[in-house]
Amino acid sequence: MTSSHSIPRLPNRVIGTAGHVDHGKSTLVKALTGIDPDRLAEEKAREMTIDLGFAWFSLPNGQTIGVVDVPGHRDFIENMLAGIGGIDAVLFVIAADEGVMPQTREHLAIIDLLGIKNGLIVLTKIDTLGGDAELLNLLEDEIHQTVAPTSLADAPLIAVSALTGEGMPNLLNAITEMIHDLPARLGGTVPRLPIDRVFTMSGFGTVVTGTLIGGIFKQGDEVEQQPGGQRGRIRGLQSYRQTVDAALPGSRTAINVSGIEKNDLQRGCVLSRPGAVVASTLIDVRFRHLPDASRSLKHNAEVKVFVGTAETTGRVRLLTHDDLPPGEEAWIQLKLDAPIAAVEGDRFIVRYPSPGETIGGGVIVDPHPGDKWKRFQDDVIERLRLRAQGTPAQRLAQAADTPEPLKLAALKQRTDFDNSTFNAAVSAALAENLLIEFSDGTFLAYARWEVLVRALHNALEQFHQTSRLKGGMPREELRSRLGIKQNSLNVLLETVSDIAYDGRFVRRADHVIRFSTTEQSAVDRLMAQIQASPFSPPSWGDAAALVGEDVLYALIELGDIVQVSQDVIFSRGVFDEMVSGISAMLDKFGSVSASQVRDRFSTSRKYAIAFLEYLDTLGITRREGDARVRGARTHGKP
Repeated sequence: MTSSHSIPRLPNRVIGTAGHVDHGKSTLVKALTGIDPDRLAEEKAREMTIDLGFAWFSLPNGQTIGVVDVPGHRDFIENMLAGIGGIDAVLFVIAADEGVMPQTREHLAIIDLLGIKNGLIVLTKIDTLGGDAELLNLLEDEIHQTVAPTSLADAPLIAVSALTGEGMPNLLNAITEMIHDLPARLGGTVPRLPIDRVFTMSGFGTVVTGTLIGGIFKQGDEVEQQPGGQRGRIRGLQSYRQTVDAALPGSRTAINVSGIEKNDLQRGCVLSRPGAVVASTLIDVRFRHLPDASRSLKHNAEVKVFVGTAETTGRVRLLTHDDLPPGEEAWIQLKLDAPIAAVEGDRFIVRYPSPGETIGGGVIVDPHPGDKWKRFQDDVIERLRLRAQGTPAQRLAQAADTPEPLKLAALKQRTDFDNSTFNAAVSAALAENLLIEFSDGTFLAYARWEVLVRALHNALEQFHQTSRLKGGMPREELRSRLGIKQNSLNVLLETVSDIAYDGRFVRRADHVIRFSTTEQSAVDRLMAQIQASPFSPPSWGDAAALVGEDVLYALIELGDIVQVSQDVIFSRGVFDEMVSGISAMLDKFGSVSASQVRDRFSTSRKYAIAFLEYLDTLGITRREGDARVRGARTHGKP
């Protein structure tokens, strides 16, 4: 890692090989690149690829193309799966001396399941045909029939001999044209490196390699590996043995990482930004069962699952079937035995563990469903369908269907849309009433907001029915009933027009406290007693005995009665009169005593002291020795 190079102008691309064992994949790679991808001594001794091999070459325009060479033997199909998922295009290799073979078909099925649509069919070893044009035509017809129902149906066929060089210029031209026509890579803006190799390099420490997807990694970036969550930092970057300051998505990348032990890193781990990717043992997927699978897929069947460079065992949870016949598709949930770090849109492959058989695959719809779904539930299936097939606005709204409103950055992270797609989706979702924005700049799915508003109305309705003599429901009680945080309740209340609220209580806007005829008669008797002796009114206990505690509390809430101590109450009019009288006394004398208040209002010392102590709590008066002086407030209601 000596010389440093800036980010290349042309996009990085990686192609991979696929095909039956001994059909000349590695020989073809060596002829294209000058690099022998078989790096293990055992591979050279057996003349057979066992593990992933890597090479690269430059197109005539200077663009560097990475090559992942995969094993073709059925015993090493799982190594093949670790390398084929991150490629942009495939060189699908078929030898002229054997034609279509079992691993030809299995590799082709895997390519189709992974959605790899760009590729070339390379008919190798044409030197073995001895120039027999008729035999070549028959081979080409067989190949076209084989690939017809797959994603490589329209792939050009190039006949070559890596041994003699025949057709190799045509192959290079075809690769150049294919690379030029490749669409831009998808996968969001967050860099992810599914690790396919881990080793120690003298003088540098731990090095991991893989095909970078998503976004850019730069020297010095903090990284996190999943599963596990250990964090480290990028000490250095290489791409095709050249030291670079930054690695672009689509490039074969080697990262010298510090701060993470080598033993914590292995094939199948993913390096990304801290918190950007979280591993899971439960994933929702759209699954396609291969037509030539040996048997129906049963609910709870044990399978092997391959995502990126990772593999683990797990159980199949069929959400719409008791068993799934070959050739059909279904929504399923995979319960994994070990966590896998994946994101929405990642492709996966499923195999039976023993005897080994590739049976299907598809696309991850939700890498974090959170819980097991009940089977045969229409709402669950609709949720998955929208997540997989909905418009960006619909998918954004689904991402915002959370217990609490989300800030814009958090919402963007849940979608991983690029900036322009995200901004357009937000605007569309707001315009289509799929999303609601609150006053604090947070967002929530409109459907979730409607659910909360219905729950709010139901809670208030029930409260008013069971507590008709209370003016409103305590905010904390309402918050607890809705299961949201206080700030979320605050912004929610601002969006509902038919309710009223203050700092402590929430009520329907049309709710008023109404007494029954019997209750009103009792209230009238109480108010008459108070009027008969306004400054020495009935005690709390006597008043409650007359009208009932609920009615008395209602009178206090309505403001008709003021409770100044545990046992002392006054009517609102008398209370206001006493406040004005004491204020005048303070203006005249500067202070006032309990005895002066007693004499001024012809009451008892009990009532005078209770009243003054209550004014102290309101800040209207302040005690100094045995007297009261004016407090911070000159007036006010309790």
